[in-house]
Amino acid sequence: MHRRTLLAAALAGAVVTPALASGTARAADPGPSVTRTGTTTLDGQAIFFVSYDGLVNNNAFQKNGLLTYRGYQYAVWYTADRGAVVGRRVLGGSTWSTVKVGHTLKASDSHNVISMGVSKVDGRLHLNMDSHSDGFTYVKSVAGLMDDPAGLSWTAARFGAPQSTLDGVALTSQFTYPQFVSTPDGKLQLSYRVAVSGNGRNALAEYDGTKWTNLGEWSASTGTYTSEHGSSTARNMYLHGIDYDRNGRLHSFFTWREQNGAVMCNGGGITNHDTGYVYSDDRGRTWRNNAGTVVGVTGGSDKVSVTDAGLVIDPLNPDHSLMNQESQFTDSAGRPHAIISYVPGRFGQCTTNYVADRTANGRAFHVRKNASGTWQKTEIPVPLNSSQRTKLILDKYDNAYAVFPFGRIAAASAASGHTDWRILFDGSGLDAFGEVVIDETRVEQDGVLSFMYQEKSSGTTPSALHVTDFRLPA
Repeated sequence: MHRRTLLAAALAGAVVTPALASGTARAADPGPSVTRTGTTTLDGQAIFFVSYDGLVNNNAFQKNGLLTYRGYQYAVWYTADRGAVVGRRVLGGSTWSTVKVGHTLKASDSHNVISMGVSKVDGRLHLNMDSHSDGFTYVKSVAGLMDDPAGLSWTAARFGAPQSTLDGVALTSQFTYPQFVSTPDGKLQLSYRVAVSGNGRNALAEYDGTKWTNLGEWSASTGTYTSEHGSSTARNMYLHGIDYDRNGRLHSFFTWREQNGAVMCNGGGITNHDTGYVYSDDRGRTWRNNAGTVVGVTGGSDKVSVTDAGLVIDPLNPDHSLMNQESQFTDSAGRPHAIISYVPGRFGQCTTNYVADRTANGRAFHVRKNASGTWQKTEIPVPLNSSQRTKLILDKYDNAYAVFPFGRIAAASAASGHTDWRILFDGSGLDAFGEVVIDETRVEQDGVLSFMYQEKSSGTTPSALHVTDFRLPA
């Protein structure tokens, strides 16, 4: 399509200069660095099974499987006996206190992750878990638990009974991918998918400290997408994340997955295509494309659709095994950044086995908006050596860090316009299985990159689950 050709040319022709691309870097700002300060063990024998190439305790799309709030860090996981557990520790402490929340993992499906959220308006911790296109389990703490962690005991009595609704709000019988996000005004939102892969819609619910409200769906599964190979009339939007910046804007990068495999060059690939971007300035009620045009209304008839103009910021057809649900972050000026990964065209124009091809030839790319409002894209010169996802964070100086499968860390400086990517930590000594779960909230609070990983195992033999910490530039 002509639109895609213009976007591709704009990206390919972009010239990056440090002053233009950075916008916030000053000569005195330090570049990226990591200093490993310690590793703690959450569970010496956590549940282990490989499903959809991942682990239920360490799926990168598991937003807030690890989070920090008011000087304490919180983690969630499933034990070897399939029990759902939430733990906490004082930041920097070596001991985790754990509580079982009364739920047992129902299926050996790595999608059935546990996600956490904090409603600042009433100091509650919320958990949503164990769902893949079916019902979910929801647990919330008593009010105030997160506001006075030193004064309130960490016991099962602080948590309510598991529910199959959000305090009576049922949402959908086909629920997947819970992602909690705290709003700037202290409320808590829950992002989720309705229906199934290849034919689903994104939706939002909101908790105001008194009750949950289902705000409704905001992306569409309908419309016709046509590639050089064929057409598809159903799809779902996979989010790379959903995050508020410091100015209150809600950002979301995404990819589309088509239902009809006829859009691919080969049935062994994956139907994901294009990287898109939308934002909302009214707490997710309306969604705008990069140009600021409204392209969807949550709960309304007009939803974000594959046929909407101005959504695609990095065009790519379905022949390169583009990964869904990778990663995003916003910098100190509120500009959006994302990690995407696929098999570049120099390795061929048709992947035939997305796991094998991504493992052999996959590369990650850093896509971001610079100070002039132009989208920039840089290949990170680190082979994936995995089919799995990479996570992104930025430090207080806007240096970017990519945490690859197996816990490898690469980084690029803001001063270079994020073009000088290099490995800072090669994962030695972790023996990590693959994807890691990042504490996105801790970076700002105490300048530490903290992530949860699980050791490699085989079959269904349990293995150790850890959290490791790296100090970032002060």
